Amino acid sequence: MNKKAMELLEFNRIIEDLSHFAISEKGKEMIQKLEPSVDLSTINHWLNETTEAKEIIKKSSSIPLHHLKGIDGILQKLDKGGNLNPGELSNIVGFLKNGKKLKIFMKDKEFIAPTISTYAYSIYDLNELSEEIEKAIRYDQIDDNATQKLSKIRKNITKIDEKIKEKLHHFLSSSTYKDFIQENIVSIRDGHYVIPIKNAYKNNIEGNVLDRSSSGSTVYVEPKAVKKLQEELNELRANEEEEVYQILTYLTGIVVGYRHALSINMETMVHYDFIFAKAKYSQLIDGNQVKVNTKKIIKLYNAKHPLIGKLAVPLDFYIGEQFKTLVITGPNTGGKTVTLKTVGLLTMMAQSGLHVPAGQESSVSIYTDILVDIGDGQSIEQSLSTFSSHISNIISIIELASKDTLVILDELGAGTDPSEGTGLAISILEQIHQQEATTIATTHFSEIKHFATDHQGFENASMEFDIYSLKPTYKLNIGRSGESNAFLIALRLGMKAQIVERAHEITYKEFKTYDYHFTNNPIDNTYKETTSKIKEEHVTKAIETEKKDKVRNELKKSKQRDTYQLGDSVLIKSLNSVGIVCELEDNRGEIGVMVKKKKLKINKKRVSLFIEGKELYPEDYDLDIVFESKENRKKSNLLKRKHVEGMVIFKELD
Repeated sequence: MNKKAMELLEFNRIIEDLSHFAISEKGKEMIQKLEPSVDLSTINHWLNETTEAKEIIKKSSSIPLHHLKGIDGILQKLDKGGNLNPGELSNIVGFLKNGKKLKIFMKDKEFIAPTISTYAYSIYDLNELSEEIEKAIRYDQIDDNATQKLSKIRKNITKIDEKIKEKLHHFLSSSTYKDFIQENIVSIRDGHYVIPIKNAYKNNIEGNVLDRSSSGSTVYVEPKAVKKLQEELNELRANEEEEVYQILTYLTGIVVGYRHALSINMETMVHYDFIFAKAKYSQLIDGNQVKVNTKKIIKLYNAKHPLIGKLAVPLDFYIGEQFKTLVITGPNTGGKTVTLKTVGLLTMMAQSGLHVPAGQESSVSIYTDILVDIGDGQSIEQSLSTFSSHISNIISIIELASKDTLVILDELGAGTDPSEGTGLAISILEQIHQQEATTIATTHFSEIKHFATDHQGFENASMEFDIYSLKPTYKLNIGRSGESNAFLIALRLGMKAQIVERAHEITYKEFKTYDYHFTNNPIDNTYKETTSKIKEEHVTKAIETEKKDKVRNELKKSKQRDTYQLGDSVLIKSLNSVGIVCELEDNRGEIGVMVKKKKLKINKKRVSLFIEGKELYPEDYDLDIVFESKENRKKSNLLKRKHVEGMVIFKELD
């Protein structure tokens, strides 16, 4: 099937979610390779398998499929001629035991799963192989009693090992070597027992230095007293290794003899893994087995998009009997695209043997291909505009469309001049319809709705919109074209009816009375709150502007004076700021003005009276409180009473 369509309809995400339910890597590989089939018997067989597996899970959620991990790698190792290690041999025993459990488990489910329960008959028990391995392997290790020779070797190893340790502990406890020893421990270097000796005394100990510490202060010595025993121990360990190799070679040879039976067991159990993964996924999405036909008829009841899940609004959809082309209209974000994807994706899933989230009475048809144009399709490599990309894709769809294809077109004709887009969209729909393809298209052009109404084999549908709440309901209404909601929404939000009626007249060249009443259905609080907030902000800004204008007017009205008194509030035009006169006019016509705690010298012509000082301060008010710092006022008062040597009062001059 068309890979691009599978990608656009997000079939790959279904595969990804399904893979999480498989236990084995082989099972995951089967899922990754899953594609829609065009053979009716194959599809029905796949669907029946999924249904039976789901019935089994309802009875018993614990399916004995736990020992599949690693088996495929073991079989590949056998094919390459390598010996199996003890852990891998133990894994085979677990795999065989698991196969027996699965066989017993499935035989007990013949009544509810008559088809898939029979697969278990192909699983070989291979009791003799399990017994042979278990004689030699225990807890993922070669058992001491695997052979008489190995048992004898290991007993001798234990004896020699104990003799060496005894001699070394005697060495450590001897007063003769007490000062030479760095630590009172025995360690191993390269399979030899050694004692840590201080580097300064290494020549005082008979033996071989096998290692040194990183600092060089310690050397690890194998004492001469244990050298002979160590050599004997090394020989025994070499013999042990040889015997273990022979045992593993023997057991691997036996496993090779059962290679074919093991492969059949593996294939059967992996297939069960695949089937039960589909069943578990069906549980996740509340899926059902739907009917499959070859008549190009789709009927979906209470269908949901599997990637949206329980949040999805149920969809009722049908096509293929009275009409083969369905044109869906409705507001943006109203659910048109989700509807297209739901129909296309559920068809793909059913053709792949997967349950779909729809009522059991639903049915889908088999299509050799699903051709899809959804999204802008832009890419840097193509360097095409949105519209060009759509048209390029639609050209290929027209070339491939036939009675065995399902065509899905989203926002047909969008991205260009409305009049040309409408004509092109109708022409495309006509051509694809003539080629007998089943077609579902969405559009927002009203002319296409009229075309679908007037032509046989076409039908309109619309996404429902609640004019009272101003929200889409995401429900599809087949047989009814969507009306333009813009005028009703404007009216609903409080726009005057005459404005809306004039807009209708301009658009449709006809007069229509809009006498809708919404008094019994108050507008959503969200819109009310938004409108109220906007009005409140507008009123606040208007009041602020009015205040500023009033101040400006008062300042303009203030007269420029020839003389200013201490304490007068004046407007400094160049700074657009207000200050207080703190020094009277000098011979240059400049006055001292305090602005933001700083004293400035400004020509009297550059200021104008804002508020007279007598309005700001009481009569006989000490203006030094305003003009002088607290420290300077203290000094001034002190100097009025007496002379203070060295006291200075600093005046800020600008």
